[in-house]
Amino acid sequence: MHRRTLLAAPIFATPILATRALAQTRSIRVIVPFGAGGIIDVAARILMEPMGQLLGQTMVIENQPGGGATIGARTVARAAPDGQTLLVSGAAHAVMAALYTDAPDPAREFAPITLISQQPFLLTVHPSVPARDLPGFLAWLRTRGDRATFATTGVGAASHLAGELLKKLAGVDFTVVPYRGTPQAVTDLTAGRVDFMIDSQTLLAPLAQDGRVVSLAVTTSTRSAMLPDLPSIADVVPGFESSSWQGMYAPAGTPAPVLARLASAAEAALAQPATQRRLADSGLQPMPTGPAALTRFLAAETERWVPILQATGARGG
Repeated sequence: MHRRTLLAAPIFATPILATRALAQTRSIRVIVPFGAGGIIDVAARILMEPMGQLLGQTMVIENQPGGGATIGARTVARAAPDGQTLLVSGAAHAVMAALYTDAPDPAREFAPITLISQQPFLLTVHPSVPARDLPGFLAWLRTRGDRATFATTGVGAASHLAGELLKKLAGVDFTVVPYRGTPQAVTDLTAGRVDFMIDSQTLLAPLAQDGRVVSLAVTTSTRSAMLPDLPSIADVVPGFESSSWQGMYAPAGTPAPVLARLASAAEAALAQPATQRRLADSGLQPMPTGPAALTRFLAAETERWVPILQATGARGG
């Protein structure tokens, strides 16, 4: 790869120190602590290409699934704080310290860069489940109890949090079945080995169109632009609100000029019409950008979800 100077890039005005820290021939590693094919992985890949072009470096995605996102997060927390190793994670980042004794601390061991996007989840069931609307499904759950099975992409993942919120607000019960990634969970859902799933509308909606699963509702309090005919869970379960979201982080201790340059590149890349189109085509909605927005959002998500998990007694190991 040819060496490029970042100082000449017109969208940046950071010191030469930051330029020297980033204008290197080696690639930037971007750790996604979930398997390939999930919505966090999709959002990361959409952003990395234009962001890398602005930085003059190749940004390489590395999927490190498992451990409720702690494996990938730990890789980044322990990396050199030079802007060469980054993390893109979601709701699991906000709660991992409450679930895993060896998890890195989200507030102390990472430096926020930006929010990326968010997406409503879709509640789907296997066709063998005898319910074709949300009230009927909740009634079925009440008769099944913990014999009903719910697929998630890991303890503490956004899909798991949505399920626990449904338990709390709807007064239902079911057995949580964690997977290492979305594709594996979907495989078992379509095969009928688990009863239902709450996950990416981009991934699940085509399966519903093919009749392999049945869509019942979206998880946001407003209807999805991608699936406007589907009701919201909140129409039946007041107060229900959940979505997938993604944030980008560097290791704590990364120099402020380096963080500023990464944040500027991410913000500029997200503002490009081509990036916005790709996000929209994947059912992803824009969020506020910048380190301050991510700091506020992460704190609010932690405050919201940790008590729900603590009330269930959920532990990740």
